[in-house]
Amino acid sequence: SGIGRNWPWASGGSSILAEFGTLHLEFVHLSHLSGNPVFAEKVMNIRKVLNRLDKPEGLYPNYLNPSSGQWGQHHVSIGGLGDSFYEYLLKAWLMSDKTDEDGKKMYYDAVQAIETHLIRKSSGGLTYIAEWKGGLLEHKMGHLTCFAGGMFALGADGAPSDKTGHHIELGAEIARTCHESYDRTRMKLGPEAFRFDGGVEAIATRQNEKYYILRPEVIETYMYMWRLTHDPKYREWGWEAVEALEKHCRVDGGYSGIRDVYNNHESHDDVQQSFFLSETLKYLYLLFSEDDLLPFEHWVFNTEAHPLPVLRKDDGNKEENQK
Repeated sequence: SGIGRNWPWASGGSSILAEFGTLHLEFVHLSHLSGNPVFAEKVMNIRKVLNRLDKPEGLYPNYLNPSSGQWGQHHVSIGGLGDSFYEYLLKAWLMSDKTDEDGKKMYYDAVQAIETHLIRKSSGGLTYIAEWKGGLLEHKMGHLTCFAGGMFALGADGAPSDKTGHHIELGAEIARTCHESYDRTRMKLGPEAFRFDGGVEAIATRQNEKYYILRPEVIETYMYMWRLTHDPKYREWGWEAVEALEKHCRVDGGYSGIRDVYNNHESHDDVQQSFFLSETLKYLYLLFSEDDLLPFEHWVFNTEAHPLPVLRKDDGNKEENQK
């Protein structure tokens, strides 16, 4: 019919930030392969629209109405519904061989707003990223949000010079918090979401948050932190996850998710998610590989861990200059 339709639950049929904001890498790559700039132009137009909009406290809400071009509910999350938008701002700059200055500026501005309004420290000293609902914070962090540790560390190199160490430290603190969410369960596998309220820290308190479906985000952050710091604890933490996966998730036909990671006995959900192979196992493999396997200076991983090449602007001149 040529008529678009969005889910009614998405703030009155709004589009979702992580969906329309997670096209940059693939479409720019497509323009590179095809020689047709139209694909890259389409996604850069999305960015222009977002740049023009007023953002509450500099934050990007998860919903945008495609008819009015205005934000839907002012919900902000670095986890589900928002996550990969931020990742793609940074990675679009990296993939462009650090020439995409708009992507870079939008990323560092967004991180500044996230730090001011969403990042908090628990009484036990754990740094976490809360969710923002119309100005009120919900002190909950999703497993999906755990990718952000790796993102902060990956972006440290391009941060203002006085902030480089700070971004690495932020990545390390998020990695530690997410490791704690694994370590505080019976099965040593992290829950879907964990909370910092009502006297608990890094623990799921609701039954519908206690499952683990083979998600990769925590392993992803370990991999980035290992590559960027070579601190052996990240390999140790990764190996703990390998042992827990083998012990609790391995079944005759593959690997299964777990319904409750706090239980003594496994209740399998009988599903092996596709991202288990494309991300969880790939990031584990890279965590224990040498740095020259898919090195960061040549490759950028899209949000599902597929490697895309950094598009060098002028290799010849660069090599001359380096001589």
